[in-house]
Amino acid sequence: MTVNRARKTAQPPGSDHAAAQLRALIYPQTDYQPKPDSGAGPEHPHENLDRTVRATAARLTGGVSPHAFIEAWSDWTLHMARSPGRQLELIEHAQENVFKLTNYLLNIDDAAEPPFAPKAHDHRFAHAGWNRAPFEIWAQGFLAAQDWWDYATDHLRGLRPDDADRTRFMMRQMLDLMSPSNFPALNPEIIEATVQTRGRNLSEGAAHFAHDYLHTLTQAHIPAPPGYQIGKDLACTPGEVVFRNDLFELIQYAPQSETVQAEPILIVPAWIMKYYILDLSPRNSMVKYLVNQGFTVFVISWCNPTAEQAALSLEDYRKHGVMEALNAIGAIVPGEKVQAVGYCLGGTILAIAAATMARDGDDRLASITLMAAQVDFAEAGELLLFLDESQVAFLEDMMWDQGYLDRPQMARAFATIRAEDLIYSRAVRRYFLGQEDAPTDMGVWYADTTRMPARMHSEYLRGLFLENRLSAGRFAVEGQVIALKDIQAPMFVVGTEADHIAPWRSVYKTKLFTDNDLTFVLTNSGHNGGILSEPGHAGRHYRISPRPAGALYMGPDAWLARHAPRQGSWWGEWSQWLMDNSSGKTSAPAMGAPELGYPPITAAPGTYIHQT
Repeated sequence: MTVNRARKTAQPPGSDHAAAQLRALIYPQTDYQPKPDSGAGPEHPHENLDRTVRATAARLTGGVSPHAFIEAWSDWTLHMARSPGRQLELIEHAQENVFKLTNYLLNIDDAAEPPFAPKAHDHRFAHAGWNRAPFEIWAQGFLAAQDWWDYATDHLRGLRPDDADRTRFMMRQMLDLMSPSNFPALNPEIIEATVQTRGRNLSEGAAHFAHDYLHTLTQAHIPAPPGYQIGKDLACTPGEVVFRNDLFELIQYAPQSETVQAEPILIVPAWIMKYYILDLSPRNSMVKYLVNQGFTVFVISWCNPTAEQAALSLEDYRKHGVMEALNAIGAIVPGEKVQAVGYCLGGTILAIAAATMARDGDDRLASITLMAAQVDFAEAGELLLFLDESQVAFLEDMMWDQGYLDRPQMARAFATIRAEDLIYSRAVRRYFLGQEDAPTDMGVWYADTTRMPARMHSEYLRGLFLENRLSAGRFAVEGQVIALKDIQAPMFVVGTEADHIAPWRSVYKTKLFTDNDLTFVLTNSGHNGGILSEPGHAGRHYRISPRPAGALYMGPDAWLARHAPRQGSWWGEWSQWLMDNSSGKTSAPAMGAPELGYPPITAAPGTYIHQT
């Protein structure tokens, strides 16, 4: 991060030390350093050897530090050992589960409800064969064990809540591995398919396994399947790249009418994945929807960083990303404020940029929309479970060695949160049932992963996730602390009910740290599906309420109880809110501004989207 330092003047004794302590409190810190050509400094001359060893270990463990596992198990075991009351409860709960299971199996009745049911997102036992003996015995036995372990890893007095949650997470991973649905001889769906196809499903599954294993080793790029080509079938809204630097391309989309809303929209996507989740297929493209509603839309398309870009910082993404995009839009659409939209990590950096602009008196933002984006990370969900000093140092050493956090390392982290569905159910379908993955637009996007530059990711993990500096008032930009409450532009904040990346209660806390006019929306589905909630999408609902500037805070559970769901898409409410924050219609702007150094460079979706 760039810090502006004033000219040094005479200071009282000890003031340098005090100033250093103050800087340590307010500036995001990172242990990332570019890999040196020679040994470490004189204080710890063999530190590079230690980091190399840890980086090698990190590759073997997928970037997960064993220390967090060991610490959690030790904490849980020691506290359980000195809690005879809880031990007695576990014995009683085991007896209850055995009684329920035995009673059900001895009095089998087609109309009787099984005593144990899978969780809402668990589809491993959906096949009808699991309702017949002996398969139902195995399924119910597994679910009974899962229920007992959920009870056993509940919070315990004296046990750190994080360690209880970590232990539960680890037990869930072990149970998912041992589920009867994973074994061909115990899974009625696999047995049925094997009989019907005379074993062809297993031979085709073996071919799928060999293909996936080779791809895991080589990490070769897999082209999109027919019907899902980037720029033709996906990310195909017409437009032009009107600005490019080493960090991003700025796409301006072609207007669909002669007049448009005066204030243009800038969309800041996350750089952990590619931007076209917001311009997916024509039927569910948010970009296309906004253009058709009469908005001038710009989108940032981030580069896919390489090892040479390891030193890219969080400040680079703000200054040379968001701010450069605003400068370009100001030249192309002069005299107009911008309606800024941030999604996921893009929403976090937009909030940082907006707070900095508010501090500096920069009033170019007409409104701010944050979609599934967090500004407070105290309740950041299961991604936060194993994020401690040991884990961050482990990841930093791995990134120090290779220059970035690689694509499969991030994909595994997200998949393990829903391992029963994203790992094991898929493996059963692909390797034992011999089924090809049916291509979908979101599936193609999900597989099109990106890297994370080492320095930026280290600063993000430490400054935001680990130390929660932004909402704590300890996040500095250019040498001065920023505050979210300084933001005066109206906000539209969207959370999704089933979000396991940015839990909606965490997203909701934006209301706690701001005083401006704010509208909060809670929509159903998950982190991506809830945002892609185009009009006409079946089964969608949302809750919405405005909060005027200066209103008293209401907690998320109280808010949920007071606001009934509305059927349909939240996009219509958002579009109307954007229009309400616009000054009216004007002539559509030209594409780019060649005379000011922003000529159309190439057709959308540009070139960075194709980087692998």
